[in-house]
Amino acid sequence: MVGDGHVEKRSKDKKKKKKQKRGGGKKKMTAEQSLAFNSVTEWVYLDQSHSSSSSEDDFGVHQILNRAVDNNVVFELHSHSNFSDGYLSPSKLVERAHCNGVKVLALTDHDTMSGIPEAIETARRFGIKIIPGVEISTIFSQRGSESEEPVHILAYYSSCGPSKYEELENFLANIRDGRFLRAKDMILKLNKLKLPLKWEHVAKIAGKGVAPGRLHVARAMVEAGHVENLKQAFARYLYDGGPAYSTGSEPLAEVAVQLIHRTGGLAVLAHPWALKNPAAIIRKLKDVGLHGLEVYRSDGKLVAYTDLADTYGLLKLGGSDYHGRGGHGESELGSVKLPVLVLNDFLKVARPIWCGAIKEILESYADEPSDSNLSHITRYGRGKMLKRNYPLNCGKGLVDECLSLWLTNEERQSAEFEAIKLKLSHVSINQG
Repeated sequence: MVGDGHVEKRSKDKKKKKKQKRGGGKKKMTAEQSLAFNSVTEWVYLDQSHSSSSSEDDFGVHQILNRAVDNNVVFELHSHSNFSDGYLSPSKLVERAHCNGVKVLALTDHDTMSGIPEAIETARRFGIKIIPGVEISTIFSQRGSESEEPVHILAYYSSCGPSKYEELENFLANIRDGRFLRAKDMILKLNKLKLPLKWEHVAKIAGKGVAPGRLHVARAMVEAGHVENLKQAFARYLYDGGPAYSTGSEPLAEVAVQLIHRTGGLAVLAHPWALKNPAAIIRKLKDVGLHGLEVYRSDGKLVAYTDLADTYGLLKLGGSDYHGRGGHGESELGSVKLPVLVLNDFLKVARPIWCGAIKEILESYADEPSDSNLSHITRYGRGKMLKRNYPLNCGKGLVDECLSLWLTNEERQSAEFEAIKLKLSHVSINQG
């Protein structure tokens, strides 16, 4: 009997230890992490906090009630849809992000922001916040050298979008036009290499109105039987400087960074590990206003690029660069887990920039309350705004609504915003 009791006690102790081990796997936050977490979640759930007072969005209410127990806020800062070279529509991309626990998704299609409205509309149903973004194709040319290197710059904007939308759109349209010419040149080079490919085939894969990229050409090569897979297409023919590689009308990387600054965005260098001379590029771009670079991947943090970021005082960020092509070589959406201190640093830099851009957009409308300037305010949030219970015909009411969706109470308390509201207090809005 005594022996049996001893065995039973040991068994209970083992179970207790196992339970403690399971529960102890989650590290307790430090005071600094806790403050950062509160600041990040305040911003993440800003528009949902606002919606919880009404019955308009029950899912939003559900998110607010449960966010306190979710200590893991997943930001996905690099993703693509079929508006560029991704496989999924913006709606499907958002759905997948939701299934993977993503709370904030930056849609960063190549040289276009056309997929953002669809992403935002779908994200409302899933309680996900969308950061309007774009990955800009550029060229870096070293002084005194004839060689050029392709460089991709990520731009992140406020919920209101770029402050000078037309300027950015014209800039991106020029790059997209060059992508059409570039794809045709790649096809021509492949044909000369005795790998027959038709423009119509590539255009069909890209989809109507989508500027084709190397990935679309690679997919056409696979379908035509010229290569076994996408990796082979790039390794043999389409890599930078490869036999079928071609450039388009990409601007200089420095010019793109300066434009992002001018239009109220945050500029981040994408996948620096793909560059031949990252240190020289980072140094040059820092001089013209680069804010950060990607150092985190799904397989962890890259020490060499972390050191470069520290050397030049840049934000350390990262994302999956998800395209939805599947296979073992692709990181899953939301697989890059950025630490909460990193997210807080990102928002500490981004939010004042975004606040300034929002102010600029609202001031333009207050100075000239035209339909054109109104469209800049409602471009990415029209559906949500129109369902609110405020006088739609009142300019001040619209501004109040926008600010409550986009900014915290502290950010809204400024003399500039009060002056804008005063200007718009007698402005009526054409509900058409």
